[in-house]
Amino acid sequence: MISPCESAKASDICASFDAPSGAHVPQENLQDGSELSTGPKILVVDDDVHLCSFLSRALKRGHCSVRVCHDGESAYDTIQGSVFDLVILDLNLPKMSGIEVLKKVRLTEPRLPILILTAQNRTKDIVSVLGYGADDYVIKPFSLLELMARIRCLLRRTSTSIVSSSMVGDLTINREERWVKRRERRIDLTVREFALLDYLMNNVGKTVSRTTLLREVWNIASDSASNIVDVYMKYLRDKIDHGEEVKLIRTVRGVGYVLSNE
Repeated sequence: MISPCESAKASDICASFDAPSGAHVPQENLQDGSELSTGPKILVVDDDVHLCSFLSRALKRGHCSVRVCHDGESAYDTIQGSVFDLVILDLNLPKMSGIEVLKKVRLTEPRLPILILTAQNRTKDIVSVLGYGADDYVIKPFSLLELMARIRCLLRRTSTSIVSSSMVGDLTINREERWVKRRERRIDLTVREFALLDYLMNNVGKTVSRTTLLREVWNIASDSASNIVDVYMKYLRDKIDHGEEVKLIRTVRGVGYVLSNE
């Protein structure tokens, strides 16, 4: 379990921001709110008022519609009552921690992109946060250029049209309703297990390396934590293949894994 403790101060974070090269930076102060743009709707959740104001202004300059919450309870209620394209979520929040918000939101909004802001930089902590269902993370203090690039990446990913369902042998995945069946047997998967299976289904018959899975499913560039892939793959195989005559998920020794009916 990750401690929600955050140590970065707004002054330290803001001092590390990089202005985009050649960007026009308006000098007037913009008020936080959601009415300034018809672009992507983003919720910023952080108890640091100055940081929220800074991020809100930067996002509005990028033609985003922004709302701000400063505690976990109001953030959760806001997400349940509105539609957002992305949530930027701090971990150290009053009333309800960022981790608890993430867990609760994932029960009702499994496809909502959530980017975590955190001062935690240990690999095991990052893996744990991603395991709870976060789509990406940014470590404080951070560069505004990097944050904006990651936001654009998440927005592009969710705006790309997807095939609602796929089938391999007698295994079916429905992405819209988020269910998995093998014949008529319903298979309950966690958010991360579903994402892992989804990636394998999109690459049927192809051997996928652990490094690729870390990058595409966990958003981790390094293969230093590749054991997490093996652990989750075991969870997935136990649910998909256990007791079945035909094993759909196979290990390719020294390379990775493949999902195939052949």
